[in-house]
Amino acid sequence: MQYDYDDQNIFAKILRGEIPNKTVYENDHALAFHDILPQAPVHVLVIPKGPYVSLDHFARDASPEEQAGFMRAVAEVCRLTDVEKGFRAISNTRAHGVQDVPHYHLHIIGGTQLGRMMPA
Repeated sequence: MQYDYDDQNIFAKILRGEIPNKTVYENDHALAFHDILPQAPVHVLVIPKGPYVSLDHFARDASPEEQAGFMRAVAEVCRLTDVEKGFRAISNTRAHGVQDVPHYHLHIIGGTQLGRMMPA
């Protein structure tokens, strides 16, 4: 699959400092910030700093250092937001997955009892 990255997407603009954000955590490979439309008391987006469109693109093409740095950022966000009772990590991908921004991002959602994703 061809991955065409749009460097004018909102997350690319956030990474370039053109749009402000409420940063939770940042390292060399990832930026984490509060979602502007939170779905729970904790709703943080973790994005890689590289130009990756989706989870599968990131998993295929990101370097081991980028992948490890991203996952360390996820762990640090979970620690900083105190979601030890549980959280949900969601990555919507492309049209059928209802991905709104064409830059890979992982939602960390928690801080309350969450309902089931799918009916039992």
